[in-house]
Amino acid sequence: MHNKTLSEISSGLRNGDFSSEEITRHFLNRINQLDPQFNSFIAVTEEQAIQQARQADKMISAGETQALLGVPFAHKDIFCTEGVLTTSGSKMLENFISPYDSTVAANLKRAGAVNLGKTNMDEFAMGSSNETSFFGPVKNPWDVTRVPGGSSGGSAAAVAARLAPAATATDTGGSIRQPASLCGVTGLKPTYGRISRWGMIAFASSLDQAGPITQTAEDAALMLNSMAGFDPKDSTSVDQPVPDYRANLNDSLKGLTIGLPKEYFASGLDPKLENIIQEAISEYQRLGATVKEVSLPNSSLSVPVYYVIAPAECSTNLSRFDGVRYGYRCAEPINLEDMYTRTRSEGFGDEVKRRILIGTYVLSSGFYDAYYIQAQKTRRLIQQDFVNAFEQVDVLMAPTSPSPAFKFDEKTADPLTMYLEDIYTIGVNLAGLPGISIPAGQLDGLPVGLQIIGNYFSESKLLNVAHQYQQVTGWHKAQPID
Repeated sequence: MHNKTLSEISSGLRNGDFSSEEITRHFLNRINQLDPQFNSFIAVTEEQAIQQARQADKMISAGETQALLGVPFAHKDIFCTEGVLTTSGSKMLENFISPYDSTVAANLKRAGAVNLGKTNMDEFAMGSSNETSFFGPVKNPWDVTRVPGGSSGGSAAAVAARLAPAATATDTGGSIRQPASLCGVTGLKPTYGRISRWGMIAFASSLDQAGPITQTAEDAALMLNSMAGFDPKDSTSVDQPVPDYRANLNDSLKGLTIGLPKEYFASGLDPKLENIIQEAISEYQRLGATVKEVSLPNSSLSVPVYYVIAPAECSTNLSRFDGVRYGYRCAEPINLEDMYTRTRSEGFGDEVKRRILIGTYVLSSGFYDAYYIQAQKTRRLIQQDFVNAFEQVDVLMAPTSPSPAFKFDEKTADPLTMYLEDIYTIGVNLAGLPGISIPAGQLDGLPVGLQIIGNYFSESKLLNVAHQYQQVTGWHKAQPID
């Protein structure tokens, strides 16, 4: 049963092929048996999941038909979930039990979905490899000597290994799309503001966006239907109606114009990986699409701009973790200053401390104008490049990652090399656009993802474009273990 997609599970529950409790227990057993080798979960909520499944079965028997009713999934451990451990992958929150649900958690609970547990992640979502988690690295199910990507590596690995049919995730600079690419699954980063950030532990508030990781685009549409929507508790949430994202999945792609950013196909991209991406684009041409080269002239500035803005916002957001109100507190502090200093020194990992220091520096007097303001001005130029491109094309296509999954410790010694893993994804976050990564091939037995970028609030079009590709190819069906 673990090979079924989210949509197939939903249909099977409605048809009475199996019960929610039955399939929930199946996934829980699979997690208990297989996850010790992957470390994709921080917490497994077995008792709660079975209770939710039993309640869902009663509702299904009573004739209720919500699409996610009784369907199992997993939460990235960045979403506050009432009564459940919520750590954000950090020692700082290793014992924090959330007293409330995030909006995303509440929406999925209201839809009747069954939460299997909380997935592992880079600490406070800071990382591209899932090596910074306090709870240990997540291992890629395709090759356990390699990383699954980050920061949503736990969610991507769990879906790839069929430990869960779907999982929530977050994307600040590519943290849904990049691990989706490295693990061979589908990952959707919606338009900024499409999904509420309330109750999602903040990293960089102007960049963070929740989204789903699934096996297929159809499943991503199913998840997005329940996750999206306006939330008055989130000042950045957009008050715009939520369409049925499944309604246009089967639309023809004839007449679609695809833009290929020439800067994304330049030096630094593995030539073998580029060939895989070009073959995927050729498949779209066979489906009736046309291709046009476009330019994003300021895209080379995305990484440096991101690593000014994101650390600045992280420095501010993480100032709340001081040992006073909740979370980790150092033992026997001498005074208040000692408590602050030792709590933060002991509670945060190296990558988090590095970004806090960078962020504090660029926001400090004398450097704010030189770094932070200039980064924000350049961010506007990057956004305008995308606006100009979408005046000519319907979607953009590019690699998701410059290489397949790399080995553990291969890039941790050089943070700048690690940061370049997000070179094709960061611009989408800076501009607030939607993007999706879908499996498009394999290189040396490792998955390769195709990234599709859309204009604002064009998630329906992205899902349609992705779904049509998955109807004529089988890369999304490939799995690392039975």
